[in-house]
Formats: sequence, structure tokens, C-alpha cells
Amino acid sequence: MTTVHTLNELDGQPHANVFPDREPKTIRLTLGAGGEVPSHSHPDREIVFYLIKGRIELELGDETRELSAGDVVRFDGDQEIAPHAVEESTALIILASRSDE
Repeated sequence: MTTVHTLNELDGQPHANVFPDREPKTIRLTLGAGGEVPSHSHPDREIVFYLIKGRIELELGDETRELSAGDVVRFDGDQEIAPHAVEESTALIILASRSDE
């Protein structure tokens, strides 16, 4: 079965689940300038964070990465993550179950 969604049509702020009840978990994150998500983790997940538009300071563990539109970062979900929007931003986040390989 093929499912197609347009990110702009999804309900939910700041998080919208693109494919509910499907793996990998896929989220659209929308933050206004100055918006943020509190520090948290996603144990047992590998995460791909693609910044579609805007600028975000992404805290990953003890580091902060400055991301601009078009940047993609992949990281282990066991570490603490906290995105802070420098300007209005939209990201696509994919949370995949960690494989044993």
C-alpha cells in the first residue's frame, strides 16, 4: 500500500505524525522563531533530522549544531536532543528502530 501526504496539509503543532501507526515513525516539526522542544531522548532509535526551512540550533548531548535549510543530520536517539528555532522552521524527523547490525 502506498500512502502520500503533503507536509503542509498535516494537522498538529509543533508535531504532526506523517504516517500514524507506521514504522519508521515520521514527524513534521514546526517551530516559530524562538520556539523549542524541551530536552528529551528516543531510546532504541536511530534518528534522521532534515531541516526543510529555517534555522535551528540542535542540542545533541553536549554539543550544539547550527542547522540551516537543507541540512541533514543523523544521530543516536539515546542521547538528549533539544531543537531551538532561531527563525520559523520546519523539519522532517525520521525515527527508525535500531537494527542489531
